[in-house]
Amino acid sequence: MEEKLISKKKPFFPISNELKDFLKKYDRWMESSICYDDLLRFSGSVIVYDKNDRDSLWVRVYYSDFDRVEIDFHLKKIYTLLHSDGNDSSLPDLNIDAIDYCTFGNSKPFRIKIRNILNDNFTYFYVKKTDASRVYGLEFEHILSPYNLNYMVNHDTLIEEHIAGIPGDVFIKEYLPHCSEAEKAQIAKEYVKFNERCMVRLLGDMRAYNYVVIPIHDFDHVIYKIRAIDFDQQCFEGKLSVYRPQFFKENYPLMMIVKEKLNHESIVQYKIEERSIVSRRLINSGNRIKFLVNIMKNDCLSIPENIDKLKKEIFVFTQDESFSKSKSMGEIMQASFDYMRRKYLNLSLGDSL
Repeated sequence: MEEKLISKKKPFFPISNELKDFLKKYDRWMESSICYDDLLRFSGSVIVYDKNDRDSLWVRVYYSDFDRVEIDFHLKKIYTLLHSDGNDSSLPDLNIDAIDYCTFGNSKPFRIKIRNILNDNFTYFYVKKTDASRVYGLEFEHILSPYNLNYMVNHDTLIEEHIAGIPGDVFIKEYLPHCSEAEKAQIAKEYVKFNERCMVRLLGDMRAYNYVVIPIHDFDHVIYKIRAIDFDQQCFEGKLSVYRPQFFKENYPLMMIVKEKLNHESIVQYKIEERSIVSRRLINSGNRIKFLVNIMKNDCLSIPENIDKLKKEIFVFTQDESFSKSKSMGEIMQASFDYMRRKYLNLSLGDSL
């Protein structure tokens, strides 16, 4: 199914001067002497296998001694900027345990494993090529989702923090069959909300490996949250179904649980709840979301035929003229957010968009 949904490989879009100003204003911009292309200078690699000895689609890369010293120093520096104040005092306590390169997908990221040698605690962060649409996706996630998100960017390189959780495809295959009936009902509810959240903010391509499932222990039971981890397909495709995770075949097992555990009235209720929450976040975000969307209106994030197709498809759902008049992906986002605010303030969202 996804070959038909995703039309073609999405290009990378540059950071505009206006978006750069936004990133600087909100402390997202970094000045770094190392960039994504520097990490491509590896001299060798080996396959990284998962716990079941299957190819993970990541390779562990190696560098010459001279390059490794320089790369390690700057990656440690980036870590301190991402998680602290950039002070060099903690650098001697950090070690770069591994640098992995993903050979699958559009962004081909590097995954950095960094460890505190004083206590052996470790975490990851990712180094990717800068892409404006991904930056918009990260910022929308930070503002409109239940989760804060830490990232930094410059003209060449995007740094993202690691989002912990069980990859969706792994969860569906290895964990979902063992969940209790009550847990499956809760997962169904969360999946409906996740599906709605992606659609109203036009985050596309949420195939199972592009989100994680997070188990949270709450008193005597476990609840599950679903969180996006890939923001490459923010506002590019022209098909509305690309922004609805339910239409990807990898998510079929979750959709079966939704159909089994939830009736139509419950699904509509959870959609309304999620739209109301997103609407509150829009209202409470103040000038930040206005600033971002105004920049986005004049930014190139897609191709004309995708913009034309998407605005027509959303108009069919909403009958809102603002969509049909949109001339860019940013204007479509503005129309979507305005539509959400109106519906929320009127306390009636219906079941259209």
